[in-house]
Amino acid sequence: MASQMAILARTRSLAKTLNANPTFFKTITTFSFLSQEPQLAAEPTRLAPSEVPLPPNPTSYPENWRTPPSSAASAQSLLPLGFLQQSPSFQIQSLSQDLDLPGLLNVFADWMTSQKWTQMKQLFELWIRSLDKNGKPNKPDVSSYNHYLRANLMSGASPAEMLDLVASMEDHGVEPNTASFNLVLKAMHGGKESEAAKKLLQRMLQTGNVAPPDDESYNIVVSLLLQSHRVDAALKYIDLTLKSGYMVSMQVFKDCVQGCVNTGRLDSLVSIIDKCKLMDQNKALCPPWNLCNYIADVALQADNSKLAVHALKFMANWIARGEQSRPAIYLSVDEGLLLSALATAGRTYSSTLVDASWAILLRSLRQKKVPNPESYFAKISALASLGELERAFITLREFETTYANSSKEVEEELFSPFTSLYPLVVACSKTGFETLDLVYFQLESLSRADPPYKSVAALNCIVLGCANIWDLDRAYQTFEAISSTFGLTPDIHSYNALMHAFGKLKKTSEAARVFEHLVSLGVRPNAMSYSLLVDAHLINRDPKAALSVIKEMVNSGFEPSKETLKKVKRRCMREMDYESDDLVEDFAKRFNLRMDGEARRNRLFELNYSTGYA
Repeated sequence: MASQMAILARTRSLAKTLNANPTFFKTITTFSFLSQEPQLAAEPTRLAPSEVPLPPNPTSYPENWRTPPSSAASAQSLLPLGFLQQSPSFQIQSLSQDLDLPGLLNVFADWMTSQKWTQMKQLFELWIRSLDKNGKPNKPDVSSYNHYLRANLMSGASPAEMLDLVASMEDHGVEPNTASFNLVLKAMHGGKESEAAKKLLQRMLQTGNVAPPDDESYNIVVSLLLQSHRVDAALKYIDLTLKSGYMVSMQVFKDCVQGCVNTGRLDSLVSIIDKCKLMDQNKALCPPWNLCNYIADVALQADNSKLAVHALKFMANWIARGEQSRPAIYLSVDEGLLLSALATAGRTYSSTLVDASWAILLRSLRQKKVPNPESYFAKISALASLGELERAFITLREFETTYANSSKEVEEELFSPFTSLYPLVVACSKTGFETLDLVYFQLESLSRADPPYKSVAALNCIVLGCANIWDLDRAYQTFEAISSTFGLTPDIHSYNALMHAFGKLKKTSEAARVFEHLVSLGVRPNAMSYSLLVDAHLINRDPKAALSVIKEMVNSGFEPSKETLKKVKRRCMREMDYESDDLVEDFAKRFNLRMDGEARRNRLFELNYSTGYA
């Protein structure tokens, strides 16, 4: 050992003598210049029993999930040595000579994820000009060629260029399939060439089973036609899509709905929605919430009850989805829109629209609020126009129960057979006494049911209905049955209906006695009471008595309506009572009512109908 140390020392001194620059020279040794004096080992520190050391830092591990191996290292392990250092063109050329068809498809799949469209085009073009391992030219299949078409499409190729590429597939012995033509259709969609897309779709239909159009083909063409405002052609292909059993995309369905609504093709839209509802793959199609409201608004304006029902069902789907989502989203339909829907149902005689509107109304209110009286009026009117009197009276019963605690003045206004419930009166008297008797006996049986149902408002409708068909006997008997049979007290509307029945038959004195009777009982007459008494005097051709009733009406704090004053003025002119006519003018000026529009009536009244002009 001592001899080795001596040789090493002489070698160092010789090297320093030969090299004048000592910084350039560095010695290499395996010996560390540490003190060789022996030292005692330090006693290891003992940890407390509760102090347990942590495990090593995971970042010190060679393969950690936070620091995965680099892509270059992984790619270098899969590719030949030195491949990544080559130029891109040389790489593609090398791959074109080495890859077979499955390997080419694998490379295309890898490059599609990184969107290397230009490299895909170059590799395919070089590959089809290269030879395989048997010395024969590489032969592509339809899948590899479709990758090449997609690369051209994503590189911005025009529709004409895409068509040329599809035509060149036959040169390589490849038959284009549906996916090939779909890529061309996408290029036409980007170039907004609707006519060319339509012709290409017709060509696909003519190929039979070789390259038939699929759902993507139809959706591309329909979307392009709708964007070009060619709604009729789009509807034709949508119908063909549904007949073929294909699925319509949500965007195409939305554009179709918007296009049909904007162009007024509501019946065609109803037909398409009906066909979609019959297919499992299309029954879930639903326009956006705002578009549903727009559809409903347009349908109600056009009195298209079927389209309105579809729009309300779409809204119901959205409400259900919102309630099922987390957190829940509570959507509600405007009550005014549903009120219009109920009115449309009455005009179009649609029982389905009545049920759908009322169900969505209750679901939108969520038992936190009761429907407005106008909604009940609209539903009763719709059911009455449909002839469903039983359901109409059930709705009236719900209405009375809901607003049972209202004030007396509000009840008089809500349950008046002359205004709010008049559609029910018309429905009861539409077929004469037969319907009136049927309704009366049903109400009589309900009064003995458990729980009993007794309603003065319902009986008032029957009394007024009897007056409308000039049946005074039935009106009087029904009026008396209110207290005798049903055990109820007649209200002001009951007396008014009876006065109307007497007045129509020129029994003015009896109508006046009814008025005096209700006053004697402490029932306060309303404006309708005075108006009906005025009408009774006018039917009897007594304008002076009618004016005396109007004076009493004004003294009681009521204001005569314009229609009442016009009736009195007309009777004054026909009776040539100009003094009473001046009083009518005074009342009109007092209440700021413009009395006009009688000139043409007066001319008709003054015409000479003699045969001298014949």
